Amino acid sequence: MTGTGTLVLAGTPIGDTADAPPRLAAELERADVIAAEDTRRLRRLTQALGVHTTARVVSYFEGNESARTPELVEELAQGARVLLVTDAGMPSVSDPGYRLVAAAVERGLRITAVPGPSAVLTALALSGLPVDRFCFEGFLPRKAGERLGRLREVADERRTLVYFEAPHRLAATLEAMAEVFGADRRAAVCRELTKTYEEVRRDGLGELAAWAAEGVRGEITIVVEGAPEAGPADLDDAELVRRVRDREEAGERRKEAIAAVAAEAGLPKRQVFDAVVAAKNAERNGPK
Repeated sequence: MTGTGTLVLAGTPIGDTADAPPRLAAELERADVIAAEDTRRLRRLTQALGVHTTARVVSYFEGNESARTPELVEELAQGARVLLVTDAGMPSVSDPGYRLVAAAVERGLRITAVPGPSAVLTALALSGLPVDRFCFEGFLPRKAGERLGRLREVADERRTLVYFEAPHRLAATLEAMAEVFGADRRAAVCRELTKTYEEVRRDGLGELAAWAAEGVRGEITIVVEGAPEAGPADLDDAELVRRVRDREEAGERRKEAIAAVAAEAGLPKRQVFDAVVAAKNAERNGPK
């Protein structure tokens, strides 16, 4: 190995091994080092693809990610071609990989990727919900209070939301979503995508929570419809002012923030401007 190596982030099938991209087999055979989230799953994958690899295989999972990253970066710096694979899907997306990528970027090392199947995009496409704008929220916190807090942070998010969840927490998560987003908010629970028992359940969050209470198995991706756009009657002056301030705190100029909030609410810019000025005057003239 000479010169600078390459870190290869390899997407792996989320269920059906026939979905593996042809380049994955080539990279498995070419690699000097393979960092795998689960070495046993890697072995099953190479057998299914009919691949023989001569690479040194090391485990790279949540428990040893921090400790093993410097070692892999040094191998890259010495010229190794390091292939990173996780159990399913793309490394770094709710899986190990971010630390290694960040460390390689910091050292100026070359990074490339083998695109592969994605549970996020597959679930979005199958959900029947708007896909033009979406945000991926990963796994929610395990504790009920923290879970509710995280959901409340995106209660007004108008983009479609995508979550991963463990089957034994699905019912509690859907109940929390129904509480925060509303029982009638449309959603889809996508289970065992691309596998033998694939199922996509589409309904309101309340109905889905009742269904999940009976017990659900398998890998789960939840897709939730974004919040409905608020009309003029839904927003009072205090809410308009809050939205303008949120945008200002995020770095927008007041003029642009007022214009954006007015467009969101379907109101004249002058009405939002007057609300902001009135709030500022009230603060200035309030109790000393």
